[in-house]
Amino acid sequence: MNKALESLLDLLDLEQIEEDIFRGVSRSALVPRVFGGQVAAQALVAAGRTVPADRPAHSLHAYFLRAGDPGAPIVYTVDRIRDGRSFTTRRVVAVQHGQPIFHLSASFQTYEEGLEHQTGMPSAPDPETLPTAAEMLPRHLPQHVADRLIEARAAVDLRYVDAPPWASVGQPREPRSQVWFRTNGKLDGGIDESLLHVCLATYVSDMTLLDSVLLAHGRGGWAVGDVVGASLDHAMWFHRPFRADEWLLYDQESPSASGGRGLGQARIWTRDGQLAVTVIQEGVVRVPR
Repeated sequence: MNKALESLLDLLDLEQIEEDIFRGVSRSALVPRVFGGQVAAQALVAAGRTVPADRPAHSLHAYFLRAGDPGAPIVYTVDRIRDGRSFTTRRVVAVQHGQPIFHLSASFQTYEEGLEHQTGMPSAPDPETLPTAAEMLPRHLPQHVADRLIEARAAVDLRYVDAPPWASVGQPREPRSQVWFRTNGKLDGGIDESLLHVCLATYVSDMTLLDSVLLAHGRGGWAVGDVVGASLDHAMWFHRPFRADEWLLYDQESPSASGGRGLGQARIWTRDGQLAVTVIQEGVVRVPR
């Protein structure tokens, strides 16, 4: 396990300061605000710590309300909405400087058997055949930008199947992208818990989901500064168990962009073809004036 992954795990290990109240810190990001995947993952940690371990998360719905300050702690207050026989519902509000910056609702369910089907997994090359971030990023970005992006994502081994938006500026393409990802190290021992794997996937899910919006318009995105953007809302459904330290295919597409907003939708697959997660996000995507 590398130091960046250890740092990320520490980030997700929230401090409990009162019953149903937790505090988290932030790490540096590419932009001067808290990374959205971080606050979503931390909020899910806070919710999950008030739920019995035999009730894994099956969905979350969240809104990004204000830009987070990476230099200040974030306080997460959990509201125990419902504890039913099968389902548990939690609401979490993240607060900084006396104002809410993020709101999450999450639902948890006891395991039960039922109807079972899924759509087929899309084709993709093996992740081992694809270049690592350290190999690919300097080919397409100024070295200082590549270094910052590599550092920001160092806890995750994330490999693009096709060229990312900033590698094909000015060349509109089909609004679809794929990446393989896993943590940069194995998770075992005391930290190997199902909630952690779900929270790590939540963290990664905000990294590339709006790339497909950019591809449709030949825009390079945040790394090259030809759009201004931010996540607005985020939803995830966790269908089947998975491990974040094993390869997962993130298959993403954008069905629409309008009104200064872009929609991304995606599915996350295990390497053996199990549909693990469905993700939908809308974000601000504006062309600078």
